[in-house]
Amino acid sequence: MESIVAKLDAALYPAVCSVNTYLSNYILVFLLVAVGLWYSIKTRFIQVRCFGEGMRRVFGNLTLNGKKHDSGMSSFQALATAIAAQVGTGNIVGASGAILTGGPGAIFWMWVIAFFGMATIYAEATLAIKTRIKAADGTIHGGPVYYITTAFKGGFGKFLATLFAVAIILALGFMGCMVQSNSIGECFQTAFGIPSWIVGVALVIICGIIFLGGVQRLAAVTEKIVPIMAAIFLLGGLVVLIFRIRYVPATFGMIFKYAFEPQAIVGGSFGYAIKQAISQGAKRGLFSNEAGMGSTPHAHAQANVK
Repeated sequence: MESIVAKLDAALYPAVCSVNTYLSNYILVFLLVAVGLWYSIKTRFIQVRCFGEGMRRVFGNLTLNGKKHDSGMSSFQALATAIAAQVGTGNIVGASGAILTGGPGAIFWMWVIAFFGMATIYAEATLAIKTRIKAADGTIHGGPVYYITTAFKGGFGKFLATLFAVAIILALGFMGCMVQSNSIGECFQTAFGIPSWIVGVALVIICGIIFLGGVQRLAAVTEKIVPIMAAIFLLGGLVVLIFRIRYVPATFGMIFKYAFEPQAIVGGSFGYAIKQAISQGAKRGLFSNEAGMGSTPHAHAQANVK
């Protein structure tokens, strides 16, 4: 049995690596930047133009004890549910992984992806709300599958929607959870000596209790935890910056310098180094903010807004 597994691993691993390299180094970078740029132009750079309005609407509706809705979520609950996937291990593991592989310059490209990604996520959320449907029992259904089939009629649209549905189930239900739970388990084991498998079991139990309660319980939990989590996350980062303030100017200098001259850090030729910095910034940027991934529109579709 072990020999069969070893043979399968030897046969499949190089193929998976080749496909992953091609998709992440070329197609993913092009699509993330191109789509984000296109939406930015079409919305007249809404991430800049309406930034103030967005902040007022977010913090104007800030609550830790939102109203219970018969169906869907409040606007803030939907936002909190979406942010739950965007703030946390993706920012920490994603950024550190980008620096490790692509050098400090990869952070610059994460910023670029994030800037254009703001317009992409705005478009994803808007499309999810415009194409959602309300079932007979009052539940709301929406997300990329619905606006894909709205944009592409017939068999082609169904094929794309099915492909997306399978991919997002694998990405969120398996791969993404593996990365996050492993990161949490490793941190607990390193910091407190708690075996990572115990942390994994605890996470499964806690998440199971939340998920089995449906959308309403998920919304009730996220609207209470996410603001506190985000505040601790930002406060922790601010404390680190204050204590290491003398290194901040040099750090920014390295980020901008090695965004365009990364070979001294990454190694290899200039072309290879710049490709590594950009591709790592794009991949880790997607992992960090999920713009263009199609995961957060499911939460935004539940918002009780026009």
